[in-house]
Amino acid sequence: MKQWWRRWTYEVPLAIGDALWDVLVVQLAALLDRLTVRKVIAFIPVVILIGAYYHSIPIPPELMLIGDFLAYIDIFSALFLLGVLSRITTILFVVKQAAARIASLGGDVVARMQRFDVRHRRQRGAPVRPRRKSESSEDDRAYDGVWGQVALA
Repeated sequence: MKQWWRRWTYEVPLAIGDALWDVLVVQLAALLDRLTVRKVIAFIPVVILIGAYYHSIPIPPELMLIGDFLAYIDIFSALFLLGVLSRITTILFVVKQAAARIASLGGDVVARMQRFDVRHRRQRGAPVRPRRKSESSEDDRAYDGVWGQVALA
């Protein structure tokens, strides 16, 4: 009798509480995480139709038009998205072409600047200055560096 009392006063209410917690908290939170505005809007016409058939009342034409609009909102949003994407691709195409033209213009400017010879070289007939010969002999040149002076000291 004690086991029966413990089971029906302790274990069964705990099992019911755990089941209610799972359904009303855990699963409801998971459902709300997956729920989007689009799903709610798509479900409104279904609620209107169920309410109309359940109560067997005539639906006013305004509710029918709202229901139709909400049912076709996916089509309207897809067409709008396609329109926006086509404009974006057109803009990206124009920007890409402008960048290519700017790059080719830059390459042309560099090529023309090289033709103008910006470095100012000497003319071909200009006399060349003779090189100065060092005063040290070939044997002394071997010790010109820092290490050579250290070795001589």
